[in-house]
Amino acid sequence: MKLQRNNRLRAIAAGALALSGALVLTACGSDDNSGSSGGNGTKAAGDIKCEGKGQLLASGSSAQKNAMDLWVKNYGGACKDVKINYKATGSGAGIQEWLQGKTAFAGSDSALKPEEVAASKKMCKGGGQGINLPMVGGPIAVGFNVPGVDKLTLDAKTLALIFDSKIKKWNDEAIKKLNKGVSLPDLKIQAFHRSDDSGTTDNFTKYLKAAAPSAWPHEPGKAWAGSGGQAADGSSGVSSQVKQVSGAISYFELSYATASSIKTVDLDTGASAPVQATVDNASKAIAEAKIKGTGKDLALDLAYDTKAEGAYPITLVTYEIACDKGNKSDTLAATKSFLTYVASEDGQASLKDLGYAPLPTEIATKVRESVASLS
Repeated sequence: MKLQRNNRLRAIAAGALALSGALVLTACGSDDNSGSSGGNGTKAAGDIKCEGKGQLLASGSSAQKNAMDLWVKNYGGACKDVKINYKATGSGAGIQEWLQGKTAFAGSDSALKPEEVAASKKMCKGGGQGINLPMVGGPIAVGFNVPGVDKLTLDAKTLALIFDSKIKKWNDEAIKKLNKGVSLPDLKIQAFHRSDDSGTTDNFTKYLKAAAPSAWPHEPGKAWAGSGGQAADGSSGVSSQVKQVSGAISYFELSYATASSIKTVDLDTGASAPVQATVDNASKAIAEAKIKGTGKDLALDLAYDTKAEGAYPITLVTYEIACDKGNKSDTLAATKSFLTYVASEDGQASLKDLGYAPLPTEIATKVRESVASLS
């Protein structure tokens, strides 16, 4: 049964990746949807209520790309009057495009910084400002390609030293100590990080800083601050390098590892047993998150240093960034309609098979309330 499920996950994730070949996903798909034809203001299949018309532009997080591809496909199949174009440019670029008024909303794996909130007040009309709406969570897997090694356990300190170029060989004593009985080769470690400003990098380095502060002296951020290593663009870029390069290691969303059959590290968190990078294990960590935003802003404080049994701590939550008020009038209806579907039970239920963690019920309820209040 486990093998069948793994194969099913790979097939579904690969299917989602295949959707990304089209830059613009429209309502002209061939899905057979029940319900009404999905015209303007009508109730369509499932939890989708169509509103607005025309093109809806958005960009940002590559971490949520596979989820966004599926959401856009489902929404576009139901709502014939709206064409959605989401470009996975990376969180930093997505926020900048949104602040420049080029997109209706942005996807970011990190909450807005205070200076970004301040900048948003110039773009959001009528005294509005940008708010963070968490929509999808999941584990950041650490993928590796070490010949002859099928199972690998690392802890935060060892990961920090690897990605800061302090540990350079796979048979280093620190790695051996965590993997007794495993034959580790005398092979150079090829550590890959993101070349673009990335919320995935921000969350990964927040984990290193929280769980191994003495071994990771750098401040967390979207831009890579570690020493050495090699860079590639986007989650697809670093995961491709791990797949191709002997001795490689990098960090990316679990869906990329699943789709490309990349082996992932188990984490020694200090719990009774190493923790695998799975949706369920990430959900246990995300469930410990606290809302730190105020009002309609739902920015979360994640528990990167959790030692709870079975909780996988390298997680991220992707936010959709929009104005609380003062959104563009020509895209507001479609934006609310689409984000309402994304936050709905149907929209969230579709995530798990892609390697993402649906939002905890309490947080999802608050997200729906915030989306409904957008103006």
